[in-house]
Amino acid sequence: MSVEPDATVVAGLDAWRDLPAGQQPAWPDQAALTRATERLAALPPLVFAGEADALRAQLAAAGRGEAFLLQGGDCAETFAEATADNIRNKIKTILQMAVVLTYGASLPVVKMGRMAGQYAKPRSSGTETRDGVTLPAFRGDIINGFDFTEEARTPDPQRLLEAYHTSASTLNLIRAFTTGGFASLLRVHEWNRGFTTNPAYKRYEEIAAEIDRAIRFMAACGADFDALRTVDFYSSHEGLLLDYERPLTRIDSRTGLPYDCSAHFVWIGERTRELGGAHIDYFSRVQNPIGVKLGPTSTGDDAIALIDKLNPTGEPGRLTFVTRMGAGKIRDHLPQLVEKVTADGRPVTWVCDPMHGNGITSANGYKTRRFSDVMDEVAGFFEVHRSLGTVPGGLHIELTGDDVTEVLGGSEQIDDERLAERYETLVDPRLNHQQSLELAFQVVELLRAS
Repeated sequence: MSVEPDATVVAGLDAWRDLPAGQQPAWPDQAALTRATERLAALPPLVFAGEADALRAQLAAAGRGEAFLLQGGDCAETFAEATADNIRNKIKTILQMAVVLTYGASLPVVKMGRMAGQYAKPRSSGTETRDGVTLPAFRGDIINGFDFTEEARTPDPQRLLEAYHTSASTLNLIRAFTTGGFASLLRVHEWNRGFTTNPAYKRYEEIAAEIDRAIRFMAACGADFDALRTVDFYSSHEGLLLDYERPLTRIDSRTGLPYDCSAHFVWIGERTRELGGAHIDYFSRVQNPIGVKLGPTSTGDDAIALIDKLNPTGEPGRLTFVTRMGAGKIRDHLPQLVEKVTADGRPVTWVCDPMHGNGITSANGYKTRRFSDVMDEVAGFFEVHRSLGTVPGGLHIELTGDDVTEVLGGSEQIDDERLAERYETLVDPRLNHQQSLELAFQVVELLRAS
């Protein structure tokens, strides 16, 4: 029997419209926006409330140190790159990393993609000027186009519908890959053995051999490998564009409560986490597990105020803090946040985003990051939690399954000149397939040290 929603709960889902909302586009045609959002509201949900509940329980386990979150995917998905090959390669990379981390941490790994919805990006400026011409900034495929023309850069509400349909086809393929044998433990381990045969990655061969022995031991004990052919894989994106999130919010017939059915997990970015702003208000009203990005200017009082708004009752797994400090700042800034939140007592899952605080510009003008800085921030994250006796709950990584050249360093030794070979991102640089696996093997060494 369906539970009828409380009318005040439903009305509250639109309270954000009267609050300041950062990073929203200036839609030129309000009638077209209304038609698009009404159509979105009538379409089936992309995910289901029960799936979000299952993820919340797994994130609660990660917060207690009983699991570990691996969240990875594109900085900004594009419609053109939502191909079977690209989706498969990203899933393959995340699965490979997860097997390594599962062994290293001796914990189940919660697998989550920045996929099937990561189409909107915050920008530091609302406009872009080239050769004296000023146009709206590119805010992601869900809003406008990347080409520097007035037509492409004009926000178009029809893109909301294209984002929905592209997300639906992406999720369909993700479900096929993760339940149809592609995610089999034996298959994924074979991929990792291939990775460590490369002379550049010989230092990780010992760990791969240990995993191999563990799998042979499981086989000798009669392990049911058929049960290890499928995995749970969750979708996530930054809940930036409220004209997309609100129409995809549904009332759960089991409970009468609202869920944002655009993804299992949504997070609020550093630029939109104002306590009195539209994003905090809106996401405080849905039942999904929620994340918030915290940069180096965040204070312990900020963190407590966010808990008061987003998880006042302290429900385990509801709130994840994703720290993005920068390698040079995390050891100084993270302890006071963790100490204040720990003293409060309400549970939070701590996750490290080692990408966004480490941006630089290469000598030849590319927006990039150094692999060594990414790893140093991860190391600092583990060091802080080890020193405080708290739980490092997971990693949030911008990555691709392709062999791009966007991040400097790693065993491949990508330098300034090599960035030009395959620099394909439209927004932020991503770890490539090899760098992502290298990060996973190095995190195993960190887990062992802690």
